[in-house]
Amino acid sequence: MTEAVLLVGGRGTRLRPLTVNTPKPMVPAAGVPFLAHQLARLKAAGVEHVVLATSYLAEVFEPYFGDGAALGLRLTYVTEREPLGTGGAIRSAATALTSGPADPVLVLNGDILTGLDTADLVRRHEAAGAAVTLHLTRVEDPRAFGLVPTDASGRVLAFTEKPTSPEEIVTDQINAGCYVFRRDVIDAIPAGRPVSVERETFPGLLAGGAHLLGVVDRTYWLDLGRPDSFVQASADLVRGVVTSPAVPGPPGEALVLPGAEVADGAKLGGGTVVGAGAVVAADAVVEGSILLDGARVEAGAWVGHSLVGAGARVGARTVLDGAVVGDGAVVGADNELRNGVRVWCDTCLPDASVRFSADC
Repeated sequence: MTEAVLLVGGRGTRLRPLTVNTPKPMVPAAGVPFLAHQLARLKAAGVEHVVLATSYLAEVFEPYFGDGAALGLRLTYVTEREPLGTGGAIRSAATALTSGPADPVLVLNGDILTGLDTADLVRRHEAAGAAVTLHLTRVEDPRAFGLVPTDASGRVLAFTEKPTSPEEIVTDQINAGCYVFRRDVIDAIPAGRPVSVERETFPGLLAGGAHLLGVVDRTYWLDLGRPDSFVQASADLVRGVVTSPAVPGPPGEALVLPGAEVADGAKLGGGTVVGAGAVVAADAVVEGSILLDGARVEAGAWVGHSLVGAGARVGARTVLDGAVVGDGAVVGADNELRNGVRVWCDTCLPDASVRFSADC
């Protein structure tokens, strides 16, 4: 196994305002861009060449990662100028692959954190002689995902993309966003137009009698599409619930990056990250949260399960519980923001002006 395609071109709409200035895979989780964790895990699995399929804010990736040599990888960047869907992005990225027609190629969504053994997934794909192998996981409520029922041998039987009626929910197995393609299957995807692998490529292969293998794995899996899940993923990485070679420190209740200042009497826990140049003042409590570079939490504030953007400020005695504060925003003293409230980049909320929950 030597090659992989990482789909990192999405606009990250569900994560806004985190993605106003930063593409979703470059938003920091556990102290480094989330993409760094995916690349480190691919390296550990034996991958040598990764093609990054970029689109939104594509210019951000290469200055940070370069040619990949520092990671022990070879990175190639392929940018789609118009949105091509998952299948179109994979097909476009294939122009940079060097593998042969029957070789396996890993394809991963850029917003999934998993403990999956990808090397084992490739071995199972090759042993089965499958055209495509899909990582599947089980969830309690599968309605927001693509359902993939399989038979006793793991052979895929059908695809139902985001079911809309109870009758369509025939399994709790969902598409987990990691695949192994035989290279010639990628080359058969139509080029130059939008293609959805979920709605077009996979059902088409199934209808044509191709062998699609589903591998159900119950290891750690999290879709980082929402702010609450992104914050949870970062905390789980910091605490070692799921491991990554890219985490810049040992597992623990908090990760404080170089240049950050945490005052005596401040309390950090729950997998909190304090970014470079960030400040946590006396008597502030930060629990299970991400403070990006240059953020500031003033005295007596309480920040729980929230994300505070780069250069943003949280005023004294303010409470953030499950909130997102965009880059450069200021939340004045004695405010209270709970349950999914989002403060846009560079917004300024005056002191004692807001007590708001998004589920009001």
